[in-house]
Amino acid sequence: MAFVITRPCCNDASCVSVCPVNCIHPTPEEPEFRTAEMLYIDPQTCIDCGACVDACPVGAIFPDDELAEEDEPYLRLNADYYLDHDVAAGAPKPERTPRLPDGQVRVAVVGAGPAALYAAEELARHTQIQVDVFDRLPTPHGLVRGGVAPDHAATKGVERTFASTARKKNFRYRLGVEVGTDISHDELVERYHAVLYASGASTDKRLGIAGESLPGSVAATDFVAWYNGHPDHADDVYDLSSERAVVIGNGNVALDVARILLTDPDELASTDIAQHALDALRSSAIREVVVLGRRSIADGAYTNSEFLAMSLVDGVDVVIDADDLTVSTPVADQIANGTVDSTVGSKVRLAREYGERDTGGRARRVVLRYLTSPIRMVGDDAVTGVRVVRNEFEADSDRVRSTGAESDIAAGLVIRSIGYRGTEVDGLPFDPDTGTVPNETGRVLGEDGTPIPGHYVAGWLKRGATGGIGINRFCGQETARAVLEDVGAGVLPTPTGTPDDVEELLTSRGVQVVDADGWAAIDRAERAKGRATSTPRRKIVTLAGLLEAAQQ
Repeated sequence: MAFVITRPCCNDASCVSVCPVNCIHPTPEEPEFRTAEMLYIDPQTCIDCGACVDACPVGAIFPDDELAEEDEPYLRLNADYYLDHDVAAGAPKPERTPRLPDGQVRVAVVGAGPAALYAAEELARHTQIQVDVFDRLPTPHGLVRGGVAPDHAATKGVERTFASTARKKNFRYRLGVEVGTDISHDELVERYHAVLYASGASTDKRLGIAGESLPGSVAATDFVAWYNGHPDHADDVYDLSSERAVVIGNGNVALDVARILLTDPDELASTDIAQHALDALRSSAIREVVVLGRRSIADGAYTNSEFLAMSLVDGVDVVIDADDLTVSTPVADQIANGTVDSTVGSKVRLAREYGERDTGGRARRVVLRYLTSPIRMVGDDAVTGVRVVRNEFEADSDRVRSTGAESDIAAGLVIRSIGYRGTEVDGLPFDPDTGTVPNETGRVLGEDGTPIPGHYVAGWLKRGATGGIGINRFCGQETARAVLEDVGAGVLPTPTGTPDDVEELLTSRGVQVVDADGWAAIDRAERAKGRATSTPRRKIVTLAGLLEAAQQ
């Protein structure tokens, strides 16, 4: 018997460090870890010890003889990875911890999402490091709370890791505080030896096409925040009265949005979806969602896990036309001769299986269209559809070009899901082309290309808006180790003040600071509301409501 990693995999690599035979890959030391869809267990090397099961924070690992029917495809996905990845078994190389000098070192972490909290976890292992985490919302956990789809509850299990970090004596939450508004960057620098920004990428990318700003053309970033109960979007209203919606994009968020629009609201009712979104979805007329990708299925940015999840939604057909299964000549050749990357090969195989299935018997459907680009929104006062153009691959090439063949897709809602983008942070240099802060392993670089002492970044602000929980753990830990190295080297600046007056300063400015006890009170209140409705929690979706709950 071997163990198998399934869909909830968060890539945080906790399982890697406990595996005695190094049968889980890619590891954080391997280049592919940064772009891996998930981790995989080698069935030939696994010794059935079960250590990975206990270490997994999201309950994604099962014995191969105990898999649920819907998880059986993961047997092949795990094994396929090792068809083209030659890895050596053996104990993973441990990370060396730098020796730190005596004396307290104070670090401010701006942001409370996964990258921020994984960095804080690494820093707080050292008792002489005091970590204060700031976030503008009264609630922590970033996109784990506000971005992970409500029907993916297992993925949110990483919150247990964050809670463990928050219980450390040298860790403090200072939530409900907007750095740059309530307290300035310079005021943090005056009080902390190091300031680490991990505030994410909160704005959406734009298509740059006509009609993009029409009512009914919305950003996936906003729509996801709406159904996840983000306070900034609790009052948003979406017109769900048409029978068809279009989602532009080919990543996990695009599939999340399509799945939420099509899932029976009675099923969503058992999740932590925001009540206002559930009420709106109950009266939704949408029965078809068309998902558009500019390139082929082989180039799909969504993971095979999410691709599989789409096919498991009750009452929903997955429709792929044979013409939309075209891949480039190089990829076709790789598939034919057995040299295609296993992840790509699995994606193409799954798409072909979907294309061969009988469809038409279910009430709702998702239509996956590839080699199709939007060229403008259709409509005068509001979106009534989207005009698209058919693409093709150039001969013997991976390059895509337009065929000039245009058509319209009627829809009353068009959701743009083409990625997140970072915004400039006051006090830090910023590259507008990449939406990131120039850095080297998390150390912020000045105009001359040298590190600015005491300034750091992690997460999407550091590397761009790509990667999920697992890569954010690696990214946050990498930046934390840079901080620790600089502490050991004695290169951090000495602050002129201390954080002792921060709360008093913020209170004088009318800011209600939410600490760990305040967040615990919010958490209790939401879970209590959830128990009353047989759900994990019912989120409080207004800032006033959250701040009131924090005081209970």
